[in-house]
Amino acid sequence: MVSKAVAKYVHALHLKKYRLRHGAFLVEGGKSVRELLSSGILTERLLITAEFNEKIHAELPASLPVDVVSEEELTRLGTLSTNNTALAIARLPEEKPLVPAAGQLLLALDEVRDPGNVGTLIRLADWYGLAGVICSDTCADPWAPKTVAATMGSFTRVPVWQRNLPEWLGSLAPDLPVYGADLHGENVHRLTLRPTGVLVMGSESHGLTPPVEACLTQRLHIPGRGQAESLNVAVSAAILLDNFYRNEIN
Repeated sequence: MVSKAVAKYVHALHLKKYRLRHGAFLVEGGKSVRELLSSGILTERLLITAEFNEKIHAELPASLPVDVVSEEELTRLGTLSTNNTALAIARLPEEKPLVPAAGQLLLALDEVRDPGNVGTLIRLADWYGLAGVICSDTCADPWAPKTVAATMGSFTRVPVWQRNLPEWLGSLAPDLPVYGADLHGENVHRLTLRPTGVLVMGSESHGLTPPVEACLTQRLHIPGRGQAESLNVAVSAAILLDNFYRNEIN
């Protein structure tokens, strides 16, 4: 069993205020932990089952504190319904300002409050090789355990910056394209888009907030033929991103 101090620390990192206070976050599950260990993000401590420890012991840095625990204890300490592999405490990476450059596309998220959606969107950014993801300060925390789990390891490769989104968009060069999903926008299938600028996605329930919407230079619409009221924000982003890159990726 881990000490009471370690257990208390792990449980504290379930909450954003303690993640910010300690400058640390949790990574759960074997795949995500392996991605963490092979990345440049510092791992502070590892809690691992004996079975999984046998599989990856050779990959572990000699200086890394490791606690071998039961599957039951690992699950009790973390947020997953079951965890038979590992849980790591990692240091929050230093935030680096994200500034759009020529030939680069950034993804911006406006009040996307579901951590699973935010994690999936970060994973999409990784798939398409985006320069990074800007999250409004009203988005789900990019470093919440559920968000990190949903990235499936992409949290180690995609720079994420959480800002006041209207202010950040307002600071960009006036000739930089800022795209946004909108039911009244142009049919995305009839456009020739190039991956430069910023693509802004709003919450599935409310769309873009008015201050963010005012920053758009072009509105994009995904036409549908059925009766569904809306698309999941991550599904919408995937369709839009594919249209940006359909002529770029072979």
